[in-house]
Parts: sequence; C-alpha cells; structure tokens
Amino acid sequence: MTDPAPATRMGGGRRTGSMFWPRNLSLTSRILAVNLIALGLLAGSLFYLDSYRKQLLGERFKLARAEAQITADALEEMNPRQRRELAVRVGSQRKMRLRIFNAKGALELDSFTLAPPTFTLVDPASESWLQTAARALDRGVDFIVGAPDVPLYSEPATDTAANWPEVGMARKYGASKVFFRYAPDRTPVITAAVPVGKSGETLLTLRNAPDITQAVRDARQTLAIIVAVALLFSIQLSLFLARTIVQPLRTLVRAAVRVRLGRDRAVVVPRLPERGDEIGLLARAFSDMTAALRQRIDAVESFAADVAHELKNPLASLRSAVDTMDKVEDPDLRRQLVGIAAHDVQRIDRLITEIADASRIDAELSRATFEPVDLAALAARLVGARSARGLSDDAPQIRFRRGPGAAIVAGDAARLERVLENLLDNAVSFSPPGGEVAVLVAGGDAGVQLTVTDEGPGIPMAEREKVFDRFHSVRPPDEAFGSHSGLGLAIARTIATAHDGTLDIADRADGRSGTCMVLTLPAARNGAQ
Repeated sequence: MTDPAPATRMGGGRRTGSMFWPRNLSLTSRILAVNLIALGLLAGSLFYLDSYRKQLLGERFKLARAEAQITADALEEMNPRQRRELAVRVGSQRKMRLRIFNAKGALELDSFTLAPPTFTLVDPASESWLQTAARALDRGVDFIVGAPDVPLYSEPATDTAANWPEVGMARKYGASKVFFRYAPDRTPVITAAVPVGKSGETLLTLRNAPDITQAVRDARQTLAIIVAVALLFSIQLSLFLARTIVQPLRTLVRAAVRVRLGRDRAVVVPRLPERGDEIGLLARAFSDMTAALRQRIDAVESFAADVAHELKNPLASLRSAVDTMDKVEDPDLRRQLVGIAAHDVQRIDRLITEIADASRIDAELSRATFEPVDLAALAARLVGARSARGLSDDAPQIRFRRGPGAAIVAGDAARLERVLENLLDNAVSFSPPGGEVAVLVAGGDAGVQLTVTDEGPGIPMAEREKVFDRFHSVRPPDEAFGSHSGLGLAIARTIATAHDGTLDIADRADGRSGTCMVLTLPAARNGAQ
C-alpha cells in the first residue's frame, strides 16, 4: 500500500487547510466527501475479491492433484482396454479430459477421442457485449491488484508431452504438477500431470472451471450493486444534509452582507423559528444581535443629533453676546452680556461633561466587574454627606430610612452612587423651599428597592416615560434656563438597566403631591454576584 500521508500535504508538506481539507472547499463538498470516503473503502473491497478467486483456485488445484494421483494409481494396474474404459468414465463423471503419454512422450490415450468431449471452450466472439465488459473488468482488477500474468491456453498442433511443461516436470521430479492457464474466454483451465507407475508413462488431466470465474463475477456484481445503491443513497442524503445546513447559513450570510453594506435598513434577518437545532439558535442569536446593533446605531445617531441641537442653543446665545459686546458702550449692558457669555460657557461645559459621561457609561459597564454592594449603606452615606454640606435653611431636607430585608445587590458602587445622586438632584430641584425628600431602601421578594420621594408638583402621566429620554426635561417654571442638561434621569436609567434593574416613576403612596422615583435591583445571590 502507498503511504497516504503525501496525499494530505501540498507544497513540501505544509498543510493548506484545517485538518486535510483545503481552505476553499465548500461545506457541501466536505459533507459529500465524508460520506463518500466510507463508500470508497467499501468499493475498494471489490478489488480484494481477488483473494476470494485465489482461494477458489487453490481448492481446485488440490482437487486436481488428488484426482490425478488417484486416477494414475488406478491406471497402473489396468490393461489397455480397462484404461480406456476408466478414462471415459472418469472424464464423463468429472468433466475432465484425460491424456496418457508413454515414456517417449507420444500420446497413448485421449478421453476426448474415445468419447464425445465433456466440455468445450467458449469462443469469446460468440458471446454478448456483457461478457466482453466482464472480461475487461477482470483485466482491470488484475492490473490494479498486481496479479501475475497467466498464459493463455491453446491446443498444441501436435499432441506430445513436449508441448506440456507440467508433464516434463512431473517426470523429472516424480511428483504431480499442477498448471493454470486462461481459456480464450478468460476462464481457468487447470491441468495436473502425475507419473503412472514406473514405466515412464504420465497422466495429464485437464479441466475448464468457468464456475470459478462466474462465482467471482457474481460476488463482484452483488457488491457493486450494493455500493451503487449505497452511493446513490449517500449522495441524496449528503445533498439533503447540505441543504439543511448550508442553505440557512447562506441565507444568514446574505443577510449579514446586506446589514454590513447598510443599503437596506429594513433587512430582515431570518429567525428560523421552526428549527430547534444549533442553526436555529444561531439564526435567532444573529437576528437579536442585528436588532441590538441597529438599536445601538439608531441611539448613537439620535444622540449625535440631540447633542448638536443642545449645543446649538448656548453657542448661538454666546455668539450673539460676543458679537453685540463690541457695539455696546454702556458698562452695565456690557456686564450683562459678559454674564450671559459666562453662563453660556458654563452651560456648554456642563453639557459636554454630561454628554461625555453618558457616552462612556455603556462601554464602562460592559467591562466592569460587579461586586456585592450594600445599597442601604451607600444611600445612608450619600445622604449624610449631602446633609453635612451645610445647605441653607430653606433648602429641602433629605431624610433616609432603612426598611426591612437585606439590601445587598451586585453592581458597580460608583455607578450606583451616580444613580442616587441624579435622583436626589432631581428631587431637590422639584421640591419647594423647606420641603422634604424621603429616601427609603428595603429588600423583598422582587429584589432590593430604593425610592426617592419629593413634595414637588409631580410629573404628569404623559411625561413619565419622556423624562428618561436624553435632553428631555420638565422643569419648574421659576428655574433658570439651562441649569440642567436633561441627561440625569437618562443616565440613571441606563445604569439601572445595565445592572438588570429598572427605574420608574410612581405616585406617592400617601396620595400627596410629589414624585416617587423607584429603583429596583435584583438581590445578590448569597451576598455576591
């Protein structure tokens, strides 16, 4: 057998693909190849039928040698008439041709001249094309398996011992010799030569064995039919499997290319709901990923447009103040214009700071490692720090109360502190002078809940979702314009969502006027994420 290793290598032994596959081989071709390799091994057994043929010939060689020896022993004790009768009888019963050569090599007896021949060699010209094809296949198999050349059988012009090498060898060595030749129709012709007694006579038996050739051909034909049927079935199964796997993958690839090119915003990525296998899971995951990507792109585009709009107003005001300042001679009016410019600069600075923070939140939280955080302790510390700042007497008072249940959540402490800061800033800005802002943290079955309640005018039902949009703000009428960026609640909800929580607006439990911001976060498992 040849070494299979070179077949798997190209270019001086360097592999060009994964395993033994070329990199550019399609999945359909790989499926077909995998299924056909086993069939190729099965088809290879057609050539190993040569061993079956050799086994049959070996058995016939033994039989020919035994028959020749037994017949020679019987002929030794017989007279010429008895020999003729025995030769005719054995030749008729065993379908053989018997010849006896004397010590000088002349023919003494031939069973085919004493009685009608018991067999005839077939002329290939008289056979159908199917037999011609079968002989061609036999030659092809012999060539592939490297079978030795076998001489062709032909009747000698003069029937003497010199024309039969096996007779000479039997005389020389005093033992039986068996030879094998091919008849014109490529069926085996088996001859056996054995000495007869001590007088120098030699018996030569000859038998045509077409049944051996037919048995091998029948076995080969049966196996070929099985391989052919298995091949057709395997090809159909491979193509079905390829369609089942490759077709949806190609559909996903086409959708991915259209999404990448961005030529069609309404590209529908197939979800393959009817498939519960890995390809169905891939399709749905890819569809969800594409939808999330679109939402992210839309959010970025919307955010950029909102940023441009929000920066445009203070920039326009600043430009107007700067342009007018050179034309104004009144010192008081100039101070007013300087104050407006300074206010606009502060507003732009605040906007840029808030915008930069808002744009970093998603990326930072995606890389953050959540740790156990005591939300009640965090809120108590933050409320205490604000109370220690020494605010004016008419500033709203912030009261903290801890409710029942554990308040341990998994999260980023700095970002959760930012949420509470934004909620407190929002509550304080809406509260009347001398009002109260209540902060409550409690644990329960639904998770850990933090509420910030103020005594302000409240937020209309129609505006409760809009206030979480970026740059959307419902401010008190007496508040100075531009004091808030409109990003505080949007940032707070983004952080809450990143912690698998929610941030919503509810009515006060006591029915009084005011707003109740409710932050709900899942409780940490066993105090840890």
